[in-house]
This record gives sequence, C-alpha cells and structure tokens, in this order.
Amino acid sequence: MSGPIRNIVVVGGGTAGWMTAAALAQTVGTQRYSITLVESEQIGTVGVGEATIPMILLFNKVLGLDEDVFIRETNATFKLGIEFVDWRRLGHRYFHPFGLYGADMDGVGFQHFWLRWARQSGDWDHGAFNAETLAAASGRFMRTPPAPNLPKINYAFQFDAALYAAFLRRYAEARGAVRVEGRIATVERDGESGHVSRLVLDDGRTIAGDFFVDCSGFRGLLIEETLGAGYDDWSRWLPCNRAAAVPCERAGELTPYTRATAREAGWQWRIPLQHRSGNGYVFSDAFIGEDEAVRLLGERLDGAALADAKVLKFTAGRRRRSWIGNVLAIGLSSGFLEPLESTSIHLVQAAIAKLLTLFPKAGLDPWVVDKFNREMALEYEQVRDFIIAHYKVTERDDTEFWRWCQAMVPPDSLNQRLEVFRARGEVLVDQRELFKETNWFAILAGQGLMPNDYHAVADNISPEELSLRLGRIRAAIQERAASLPPHGVYLEKAGLLGLAARAATSASV
Repeated sequence: MSGPIRNIVVVGGGTAGWMTAAALAQTVGTQRYSITLVESEQIGTVGVGEATIPMILLFNKVLGLDEDVFIRETNATFKLGIEFVDWRRLGHRYFHPFGLYGADMDGVGFQHFWLRWARQSGDWDHGAFNAETLAAASGRFMRTPPAPNLPKINYAFQFDAALYAAFLRRYAEARGAVRVEGRIATVERDGESGHVSRLVLDDGRTIAGDFFVDCSGFRGLLIEETLGAGYDDWSRWLPCNRAAAVPCERAGELTPYTRATAREAGWQWRIPLQHRSGNGYVFSDAFIGEDEAVRLLGERLDGAALADAKVLKFTAGRRRRSWIGNVLAIGLSSGFLEPLESTSIHLVQAAIAKLLTLFPKAGLDPWVVDKFNREMALEYEQVRDFIIAHYKVTERDDTEFWRWCQAMVPPDSLNQRLEVFRARGEVLVDQRELFKETNWFAILAGQGLMPNDYHAVADNISPEELSLRLGRIRAAIQERAASLPPHGVYLEKAGLLGLAARAATSASV
C-alpha cells in the first residue's frame, strides 16, 4: 500500500487523454482531487477521424452529455456497422451490423434457426434478417422509439477526433480539470518506492502527482520509457505496421456506416463525417512500399484530398503491464490494434471504466493492480483474435500479402473458436466479452465460413412453422428499415448539423 491519492496527472491530450480527464472530473470530482492534464501543442495527436461502436453511448451517458450537442460539436454522423468489401474475395461484400439477427427463439441463438432455414430454402442471405444491414444498404437512419414487434435500431457514431478531444477538453475544464501546456523534459521517481513523483517541463516548471495516467501515445513516456513495462509484439498474426491517413471532401450522400475495403497489402478505411470523409490505408511495408501505398490511397479517394497524407508507424500488440506502481497507461501507450473493427476508442473506454471501478482512494494495492492488468490483457487478446479472423478466414490468394494471411498460424485461442463455429455454429463467448455470438457470426459467415451443423433445439419445430416464423420476422425487419428516412435528411431535420456542415448545406441551396 501507499499514501492516499489526491493529485492525479494525465500525461498527453488527444482522445485518450481528454476522455480520461473528463471521466475523472465527472466521477471522482475535483473537490477532493486535483486533475491536471499536461500536453504540448508542438506534439501532434494520432486522431484523423474516428469511428466507434455502441459502447460509446454508455460513456456519453456516464458523462451526462446531451447527444444532440455532442453530434453538432463533433460534426458526427451515425453508424449502423461496418461494410467489408473484397475481404472474402474480390467483388464480394458483407455487413457487420450493430444489431441482432432475427429475434429470440426458444432460448438459443437465432443463427441456428436461420442455418436450418437456409438449408431448407436455399436462401443464404442472413443480412435480410437484420434491420441495421437493410437500413445501411439504402442509406437510411433514425433514432427509433420503442415499438411493438419492430426491432430497435442500434447505432454508434463517426466523428472528427480533433473536435471530439476539444469538446471533452471544454467539458473537463468546466468541471475543474486543469490543462498545462508544455513539453516534458524529465520524469522524476521516488528513491524508495520507485513511483513517479513529478514531471519536469522543458522550461523548468514541475508538476507533482500521486497518480499518473499515461496517455502519451505510442511512445509510452511513463509506462515504457520510465518504467519499462515491455511489449508483446503480435505482428506474427497482424503484419500491418503502417497507416497512411488523409481527409478528403465529402462526396455524395452521407452513408450511415464505415467501409473497410481489403487492398493488395492491407485494407482501406472510409469514415463519412458531416463536413468531410476520413480515409486511410493500413498496410504492411513488407508487402508494399510506403510511397506506393500513399499514391494508391490518393487515387482511391471519393473526393479531393484536403491535406497531405500522414503516415503512422506502429507494431500491433500491447504492453505486458498497463499499470505499474502509480502509473496506468490508457490508449496507444497501453497497446495498439489496427482500427478494423473501430475498437480504439472502446479500449480507451474499457480502461477508464476499470480504473474508475478500481480507483485507488486509499492507496495502491498490488492485488488491484494485478486485476486491472489481467483484465486489460484479456480485453486486448479477445479483440486481437476477432481482428485476426478477418485475415485468416478468406478465399483471397491474389497477392503475396493474402497468401501470407492464408498460411498464417493463428493463436490457439482463435483456432479453438473457429473449430467450434465450424462444427456447431457458435464460438462459446464469455458473457463479458466485447464481441458476442452475433458479431462472430456476422464476420465468419461474411468471410465464407459456414457451420456444418446447428443447435438441436432448432429441429424442434416443423419446416412449415420454421418458414412461417422466419417470414414474419423478416417482414417486421424490412418494415422497420423501410420506415427510416435518408441519413442526411434525418441529420438536417433533427437539427444535428454542425457549423461546417450547415454552411456547406446553405451554400448548395
């Protein structure tokens, strides 16, 4: 144990830093604790436009944010899921939705009844049983009130990461958090405990703290450079180690989803925001040169580029320990997994949630630290396996990169999931896992892996009853999707357009 925590210092701003400061200011408060965030305008942040998953709604709720204000302030759009193009094979596409397939039936996953029905009918379009998939296909969205016999529309957001960080900064500062501008020159440690005691800025100012949250990005100023946490390198399963990113002008209607297109040596993201689109090519420099990747990205944009491409270098993996002594790492300083399933902000949010649950009021208990490290390690590993599955389960062999992916030997934990899914149509997820049976089904079926069998309960009704039930469910889902307005129309009529988007809309009238 150590002394009581009173002074909390967050090192680094950006999305991770300001999410952390905002959450701490709202929950533990600034009456008994000081919350200081240190960042330098001379040091850039990674954010280039972000896509999220529905867990972000819980974070916003904890902060008590007005969702409409949040959307306008960040030029956000709604997101129903992710469209995957050319992943299974060239010319093929599928959708990973946020909502469920079908409806609850006799206590087992709907996919089991669908698998039996598909064999019986010869219709293998599982997307027809998901409202988010149908709505995305026609570019429709609306926040839906509860309605009997009609599915709820589940959603997340796509927003400008720089605007989001600025929005959270205003939120945190209004609740007493203090921002300090400056570059950290040295980190001082207590001679007896080894804990970080204070930061020395390059102009000589010092910032003392009892507890430090490292949000310094890939560098890991405190967790790695100072405390030597070590890093588990996962590039033997996830070879992409570069990302070229560039914003471009908006083109066409606002699509309520993120698109991930498989390319010759990785994949390309497209994130539609109100005022522009975010784009990036995640690639492995072992299979394509950096200059070539940047050139190809530029040729594949929907609209004119608004800036020069920025290339980020990374190694997929995580710190061996995210919490050491009085330092806890959140965000890129804790680890990095490519944003294929929009999990970057979720992993920040998960770490913040665990920190708040285990907050060290009276001191630092090693059992609490170990629990945090175990849970975050598992969180990263489960997301890692989900992402690896996109690369491993594929028919593509048209480039050296994809042949490498087919030959790659995945982790035992993923192999086990794939074998169970292939045999019986489920992956036996733990209740606390981020990605549930529905998510695994969407990806594995979308990539072309169909189970050999289904749950025995699905055989308990007659073929006629099965067709009748699924027909009714599909009709209700189609009715819900068709009732939604176009995404862009909804944003405008609901008063959700940000300043830049409103100006663009007025100019076009």
